[in-house]
Amino acid sequence: MTDTQLPVQTLPAEPAGSAVPQERRIVTAIPGPRSQELHARRTAVVSAGVSSALPVYIARAHGAVIEDVDGNRFLDFGAGIGVTTAGHTPARVVEAAIDQSRDVLHTLFTVTPYEEYVRVAELLAEHTPGDFAKRSVLVNSGAEAVENGVKIARKHTGRRAVAVLDHAYHGRTNLTMAMNYKAMPYATGFGPLAGDVYHAPSSYPYRDGLTGAEAAARTIGYLEKVVGASDLACLVVEPIQGEGGFMVPADGYLPALQEWCTAAGVVMIADEIQTGMARTGRVYAAEHFGWTPDLVLTARGRRRLPLAAVTGRAEIMDAAHAGGLGGTFGGNPVACAAAIAVFETIEADGLLAEAQRIEATLTAGLERLRERHPIIGDIRGRGAMIAIELVQPGTAETTKAPNAEAVSKVIAYAAEHGVLLLNAGTWGNVLRFLPSLRMTDELVEDALGVIGDAFASLG
Repeated sequence: MTDTQLPVQTLPAEPAGSAVPQERRIVTAIPGPRSQELHARRTAVVSAGVSSALPVYIARAHGAVIEDVDGNRFLDFGAGIGVTTAGHTPARVVEAAIDQSRDVLHTLFTVTPYEEYVRVAELLAEHTPGDFAKRSVLVNSGAEAVENGVKIARKHTGRRAVAVLDHAYHGRTNLTMAMNYKAMPYATGFGPLAGDVYHAPSSYPYRDGLTGAEAAARTIGYLEKVVGASDLACLVVEPIQGEGGFMVPADGYLPALQEWCTAAGVVMIADEIQTGMARTGRVYAAEHFGWTPDLVLTARGRRRLPLAAVTGRAEIMDAAHAGGLGGTFGGNPVACAAAIAVFETIEADGLLAEAQRIEATLTAGLERLRERHPIIGDIRGRGAMIAIELVQPGTAETTKAPNAEAVSKVIAYAAEHGVLLLNAGTWGNVLRFLPSLRMTDELVEDALGVIGDAFASLG
């Protein structure tokens, strides 16, 4: 199957771009000789703390395919962990960045402002959930957006405590390390960590079996008893948990938490860093759940260049005093121009529908795999954000014992055959699929064939 070449499904209005054929092709061992040479150079100069899931070195990419320095082509089901949602090197985004770089490469918005920053804030106000007046601040990264969201909530409420959910992931900065559920590899040995961070039980339907109302009552009970609403500044929640394993909360869970937060004067923040910008078939995943958060954090799906944002209710965002928000590169004009082009691409190319198409094709194929391989305990997600949770043989209906070993073997087999997959989950037993919305049905089916072979190889 390593030489499979499939016809390309052309999506609306997407130019050819760089000449990377949209097909899977493996011509060397993985990693190949040039990648091995680069890896040897890397180990001499790059910190060991900066790891890579697959030590192949990428030369170019386009659409849904990445090509390494040895000429191997991989179907990319990682998309830079959800960054290249609109595809690698989308023409509108590339051209917008080039055009802007000819005019202004950089100037600090808090010294000499420019239209591109304002236009990004307008688009965020238009597309984030809620019809109330909104404001935004632009920053560099997802973790920086989380830190600023917490800072703004504390300023608005005058309260100190921060609450997050079990299985959450929010970043690698000092505050966000404390907000993550898993210590290893994000926080182990890097303490002391920030204080006043509390971890409340979440909604995990596959394992807890609770309804949305029941799970919300459990979360709220923890917040009231352990934290105390009068001390709680904010509750930060991923609509669909990312690194935790793509957990989709039970129906009604998120609106019930928002209702409690509003009554208690707590700012509820949607961390949409992995789920936002059309990834789940809606511009923001909160829309799937009928949830209108107070603040929304945006980053990966619109970035292409370093850019993230905090957007929310005007009265909350405006609580920060002049000079209290900002940063040297936050809202860089080239990054803003690229972000504007991402919004335009989502609409012009119908990418919300493409995410829904990928969900239908991928989940149908994974259901067929589950019929043959009962170690697939759960299939979940929305749009082009789908995961399968693997359990030990014979435990799918009982203990649901995690099977991280099988995940590692499937990922390794897939990589050798030209499909890039990522793991996830608190126990490392989740396979996650984050393809760009340029992934055609033919390429999805090709990848499913490789994954089926990988499961068959487990014995």
